[in-house]
Amino acid sequence: MKRGKNEKSTLKDSPQDNGVQTNQYSSISPPASPVAQEEPFSTYFEDKVAIPESVNQVFSFRKLWAFTGPGFLMSIAYLDPGNIESDLQSGAKAGFKLLWVLLVATIIGLLLQRLAARLGVVTGMHLAEVCNRQYPTVPRVILWLMVELAIIGSDMQEVIGCAIALNLLSVGRIPLWGGVLITITDTFVFLFLDKYGLRKLEAFFGFLITVMALSFGYEYVLVKPDQGELLKGMFLPYCAGCGPVQLEQAVGIVGAVIMPHNIYLHSALVKSRDIDRKNKKEVKEANKYYFIESTIALFISFLINVFVVAVFAEAFYNKTNMEVHEFCNKTGSPHSDLFPQNNNTLEVDIYKGGVVLGCVFGPAALYIWAIGILAAGQSSTMTGTYSGQFVMEGFLNLRWSRFARVLLTRSIAITPTLLVAIFQDVQHLTGMNDFLNVLQSMQLPFALIPILTFTSLTSIMNDFANGLVWKISGGVVTLVVCAINMYFVVVYVTALNSVLLYVLAALFSIAYLCFVGYLVWHCLVALGVSCLDFGSRVSNRPAVFIEEPSEYDS
Repeated sequence: MKRGKNEKSTLKDSPQDNGVQTNQYSSISPPASPVAQEEPFSTYFEDKVAIPESVNQVFSFRKLWAFTGPGFLMSIAYLDPGNIESDLQSGAKAGFKLLWVLLVATIIGLLLQRLAARLGVVTGMHLAEVCNRQYPTVPRVILWLMVELAIIGSDMQEVIGCAIALNLLSVGRIPLWGGVLITITDTFVFLFLDKYGLRKLEAFFGFLITVMALSFGYEYVLVKPDQGELLKGMFLPYCAGCGPVQLEQAVGIVGAVIMPHNIYLHSALVKSRDIDRKNKKEVKEANKYYFIESTIALFISFLINVFVVAVFAEAFYNKTNMEVHEFCNKTGSPHSDLFPQNNNTLEVDIYKGGVVLGCVFGPAALYIWAIGILAAGQSSTMTGTYSGQFVMEGFLNLRWSRFARVLLTRSIAITPTLLVAIFQDVQHLTGMNDFLNVLQSMQLPFALIPILTFTSLTSIMNDFANGLVWKISGGVVTLVVCAINMYFVVVYVTALNSVLLYVLAALFSIAYLCFVGYLVWHCLVALGVSCLDFGSRVSNRPAVFIEEPSEYDS
């Protein structure tokens, strides 16, 4: 993969002025391409949002409004159909008892998103672009493939969520594969909304989040959950009477909330604001407002997730298949055969969840649920497409036309989804969702380790590199999240009951752990473990790169 001469940067020692570092706050320059001079390169960042001036103001609502957008697009990954399914299963299996896990996972997600946003603001490059410049070719390609797998897994859940919603709204007239094709088509249409202005696109995503809030909020008001139990489950970190089922569900909540491709996405979205990265005050201010905006966005997404958990905790916790079957029979629902006539605990997914709501609370509850799922699936499908574009452009340094890039990234993710939709029935997708959750859990280290590595490097972040507290807390959070997700993977694999699959899993695990170990080595060097610094490409020495002009700076 060739790089243009103008892409290279010149490294110099940091100038010191009376002991104060005066280096530029853009230690690595944005990528430039010889092709860029020949033809215009269309990106999400064609128009950057201007930031209003404010004189000596500690806080400005006008500035917060100007920075509002990227955090809400990022928060959509916390509301995708995979998360909604995890929420309803949590409520049905554990009642309100795991709400505190959802709260902790959301707070951890916020801290990780803060690192992603800071990387994009300080360097002017997103995580995939930094990986492209910092890692050697082979690890870089492996990393790209792992992140693409995560995006494909997430995309399959999102597109199938849309297809299920369309199936419910049409009373079964639109088959799963038909819903997938409709979703593909309208995603292409919506993705080009940014041609009419970035703020209009962000407003459209805001509208979809509002639809989700109203839809799931309606279900919440209809069911009237016990507020005392809800608050107890949210703030009391304990799970009385819980067993392996609830433990697996708690692990599943963490895996569903913290998604690898979202780290790459957020680091790219923050580049859409017009910030002078050579001005330390502007960079610091941007970091502050992006963090406030992300906090608000994730608080709203948390409330929507709580709505879903509470609805199923209040209405269906400890219910049996027989009880639900009788409910559906009484209301004349055509879906009563979904629930076998036995006393096993009710198991639900986003399809059965809508059916159960319709049986117990009437058809309106089913259709409003389906509208919420459609909004969740459509919005997350679009942000997933952006993630695919940023990752592919960053890792491979692509300079293709906009349509070609959208077509390629969509095709990679959609093809397996369409095959599953054709050969799978809408009522039997839970097993595949479990597999997709495991797939994404396995890819989590390939986002968390690089973001902690690069935000800890003074040679990249200068004065904005992680301090000791953030290095320690970030390392602990990354370790805990990855360990939790690996537990989820082990539980899934051990349940397969196949010697051949065990052998294949063992061989794959060796290669997987070797690569994770390589990334951890680089990360430890970045965190300051100097005794491991033998041949590592990362360096924690302050540096200044004299930037040459690139198309991103024009």
